[in-house]
Amino acid sequence: MSLTSWYYGKLLKLPPPHTTEIKVEKDLEIEMPDGVILLADHYIPAMPGEDEEKLPTILFRSPYGRAGNLLARIYAERGYQVLVQSARGTAGSGGGKFVFARHEHADGLATIEWIKRQTWFSGKLAMAGPSYLGFTQWAVAAFAGPELKALVAITTASDFNHFRYPGGSFILEAIMGWSVAMYGGAATGKRFNSPLARRKARARLDQAFNHLPLKEADVSLTGHPTLIFQEALKYGPDDPYWQAVDFSETVKDVTAPVNLIAGWYDVFLYWQLQDYGRLRQAGRNPYLVIGPWYHGQRSDFGVTTRETLRWLDVHLKGRGPELRELPVRLFVMGANRWRDFPEWPPAAQEQPWYLQPGGGLSLDKPSGPSEPDSYRYNPADPTPTIGGNSLGKYVGAKDNRPLEARSDVLTYTTPPLKSDYEVIGPVRANLYVRSSLEYTDFFARLCVVKRSGQSINLCEGIISLKPGCAAAVPQEDGTLCVRVEIWPTAYRFRRGERIRLQVSSGGHPRFVRNPGSGEPLGQETTLRIADQQIFHDSNHPSAVVLPWVRLSR
Repeated sequence: MSLTSWYYGKLLKLPPPHTTEIKVEKDLEIEMPDGVILLADHYIPAMPGEDEEKLPTILFRSPYGRAGNLLARIYAERGYQVLVQSARGTAGSGGGKFVFARHEHADGLATIEWIKRQTWFSGKLAMAGPSYLGFTQWAVAAFAGPELKALVAITTASDFNHFRYPGGSFILEAIMGWSVAMYGGAATGKRFNSPLARRKARARLDQAFNHLPLKEADVSLTGHPTLIFQEALKYGPDDPYWQAVDFSETVKDVTAPVNLIAGWYDVFLYWQLQDYGRLRQAGRNPYLVIGPWYHGQRSDFGVTTRETLRWLDVHLKGRGPELRELPVRLFVMGANRWRDFPEWPPAAQEQPWYLQPGGGLSLDKPSGPSEPDSYRYNPADPTPTIGGNSLGKYVGAKDNRPLEARSDVLTYTTPPLKSDYEVIGPVRANLYVRSSLEYTDFFARLCVVKRSGQSINLCEGIISLKPGCAAAVPQEDGTLCVRVEIWPTAYRFRRGERIRLQVSSGGHPRFVRNPGSGEPLGQETTLRIADQQIFHDSNHPSAVVLPWVRLSR
């Protein structure tokens, strides 16, 4: 056992290893049907008293390299053969440059067939891993055959297309940042060791987010186009081009037991819960864990590793600690405790909290007339992101007071709560609005205002409006009733805290700024100012609808 794996085993509170002797076969060549060679490393545990052929296999398929794979060693030390394969076009695997997600179905199935032919294969296979490694599971899960006994899909989704357009708005920071990281790592700071170099690289990336037209932004940063980013701009979410990266329709056909591990601030949360729903509708019994994490947060490592080991031990070895009785486990922020439920979302009562004149928020519906609140959105100075469900710098739970001090952000806040109030589930905002432009965005964010005055973001949503948008219902007086789907959360507001709704018209660079011109994504050169109004009178009862649940003991 390496000192590193021993240390992390203790730190992560993992079950003790079954062996400390691991043999690693590096750079195994696995031929794909088109002749391309993909490289893999095979971790083989020496298990006294057990034949190698009887040990189940875990397959990890990744575009992030194979060197120093700590997780592979951790699982191998606990009685699994582990195969870590580099995706096509990465870390020595053939096939030219890495292409986003398009080869993972065919390459994944070919790799599984190769595993089945090996003399050391026991007939029991699992796949696991986060993010892109999770997508590689969905790409093959419905087609892999009965040998696939279990999946652990962590902070990921089966649909690598629509996740880029929540509410119709392109997630600029995540897609551009990841694209540049994959094709031009030095430009993002990934290859810089000093804090100063990383800060300089991040400053260049921030500058690129504001470049016009957007299709030239990656070139301004790296000196050349980056394929992932350019594809995202060229082909819209409904273009047939993306069918090869969307396996959401096959989720219902997956019969292997699935454990989904998500984070309240993860960029894939909404889409991962869609996968949970598809499995439930198909009569499956998926397990679900949602913790207080953002994408790639290191503090989730212990929970996800323990959860993965327990799931695989039960489904591949038929032993280990029993699974919990209730399949859904949620971390309730504010209470800072886990709660178990039979399904997602848990039973809840929808409670509308109505926007009030003067920036109030109340359970009382407005009873009379009031003037709307107004603000001006200028895409040349876009409303910024502070925290949220993204990748990179602008992520997680943050103090939003600097954001709320801007003139283009409205807030609606309750008085201090007289008792604890717990919400678990999806949130939405029904806003009566008027805009000077046909093309514009509305962004809604739920926050908790702590006793200290800090305003901490919990969840958020955006809707990108254009003529004919189904989420905007025209009213007789010319206003629009806009439904903003706010992502789910689980939070216990404590007595003395306040509930706050933010309303604005953007969150840049998490979401691409709306230029207001209607120009195609990537080709924007004209920036138009939007004058926005939010109504909150008896004829326009704007509200944020919260899923209230009874307090746990």
